[in-house]
Amino acid sequence: MSDTIILASGSEIRATLLRNAGVVFDVVVPRVDEDTIKASLIAEQASPRDIADALAEMKSLRVASKHPDALVIGCDQVLAHNRAILSKPETPDDALVQLKALRGETHQLLSAAVIYADGKPQWRHVGQTRLFMRDVSDAYLVDYVDRNWDSIRHSVGSYKLEEEGARLFSRIEGDYFNVLGLPLLELLSYLTLRGALYG
Repeated sequence: MSDTIILASGSEIRATLLRNAGVVFDVVVPRVDEDTIKASLIAEQASPRDIADALAEMKSLRVASKHPDALVIGCDQVLAHNRAILSKPETPDDALVQLKALRGETHQLLSAAVIYADGKPQWRHVGQTRLFMRDVSDAYLVDYVDRNWDSIRHSVGSYKLEEEGARLFSRIEGDYFNVLGLPLLELLSYLTLRGALYG
């Protein structure tokens, strides 16, 4: 078994988390029509957890089919709020609508990772974190989106907890790495047990 590890994700934050943890890997961005897959799963009334897991597996499978000797890590993150699934905002107005819907409420972030090797899934995990957003004012949200649009446009829920978005929240319950989009500790444990990492 090759120890080649591939991250099937274009997310810079996921790559940074793995790099900072001392993981040596390549990046191959999968070509997956996430919106169509997600819409189909929602139409089938799949749970947010199953949607995150299915999207992570699809990305992992897509890259693994071209790199069969590698350990391929596919990832996805889903935000669930009052039975709705939120996606990345397309415009600043979309971001403002999302933030207004989330303020003063609790939502969940589900971060899935699936590892493919030898033509089949070898490991999967979905981490869940609950976030409690403060009841912030309209004026602050407008300013927040204005100041941070270039960054938050890439994030479900229209915030980044590792940046100014931390000011939006009163507390979180769960693993911080899940908020960043990767169940990092569980992933590192699996790679270590498998012998892909020393430890």
